[in-house]
Amino acid sequence: MYMFAIIDAYSRKIVGWGISNTMSAEWCRDVMQDAITKHGKPEIFNTDQGSQFTSSVFVEALKGHGVKISRDGKGRALDNIYIERFRGSFKREKIYLNPPKWWG
Repeated sequence: MYMFAIIDAYSRKIVGWGISNTMSAEWCRDVMQDAITKHGKPEIFNTDQGSQFTSSVFVEALKGHGVKISRDGKGRALDNIYIERFRGSFKREKIYLNPPKWWG
């Protein structure tokens, strides 16, 4: 399973998220558009360099909202430290303590 979460870097609040069995550009776009609908458009949207985030589907959706696009530097894990900390906490507090029945 894949989780895509969107965090407001200023408030450090999760403003959008989803879980899917595929990490398609269309799914990521839909999660992003849902977050924009609920919380308004950001001035800048930062992602890593994954193919789903560099795809025309995702990029054109951001451009359609007039959002500037920022990308993490290659090999720069600290560029997205806030979402990485959330992901680690989520795994430790939810997934590892409540593993799915099929897991291990």
